Amino acid sequence: MRLVLIGHGRMGRLVEQHAAAHGCEIAGAVRSASAARELETRDFGAVDAVIDFSVAAAVKPNLERIAVRKWNAVIGTTGWAADEAACREIAQRAGIGVLAAANFSIGVHVFRLVVEEASRRFASIGDVGAFVHELHHSAKKDAPSGTALMLKAAMESAGYSRTIDMSSTRAGSIPGTHQIGFDAPAETVTLTHTVRDRAVFAHGALEAAKWLRGRSGWYGMDDVIRPR
Repeated sequence: MRLVLIGHGRMGRLVEQHAAAHGCEIAGAVRSASAARELETRDFGAVDAVIDFSVAAAVKPNLERIAVRKWNAVIGTTGWAADEAACREIAQRAGIGVLAAANFSIGVHVFRLVVEEASRRFASIGDVGAFVHELHHSAKKDAPSGTALMLKAAMESAGYSRTIDMSSTRAGSIPGTHQIGFDAPAETVTLTHTVRDRAVFAHGALEAAKWLRGRSGWYGMDDVIRPR
């Protein structure tokens, strides 16, 4: 399977490093700043999909150019929710497959299902408050993280309608930790997902690209982990 990488920073290099282990070949890698031009003019040869770990403002223009070439796309960039509706339209018109996720860890998506169930149970208990706290490295720009927002939305969709306190830490080289808490007068339940190695995101993105092969439509990691 031949892939083009958009964004050749920390995540792009990890995807490139682990591609062969997933049976994938990198047809080309472009930096975020030159992606629009290269996607229009560069000959990458045969390509099955693009993996985009660029910047939020580039997601929509990148996808417009990807759609012209009829390539599928895996989008791991965060902070572009305002453009999602337009991106869905681009994908639908082109008949391509897009898999977008704020987090490509398989574990964090199983974690979300656990959080949903806990939220459903605690929603009916009136004196239980809830919080989401996330920790990432100092270079991460968006706060709260896309994963934290996904978890908060999961809690709300499960029926937890009271205020959910959100907080963020940006320090050092923390790969990513998300804590969900439910606090009652006499006890606290805390659920935590911790990433020890950023390579987990690269492995997940590569598996997502393989899963997307031959598909059209708009997908998320729930589709990848759904029991067969």
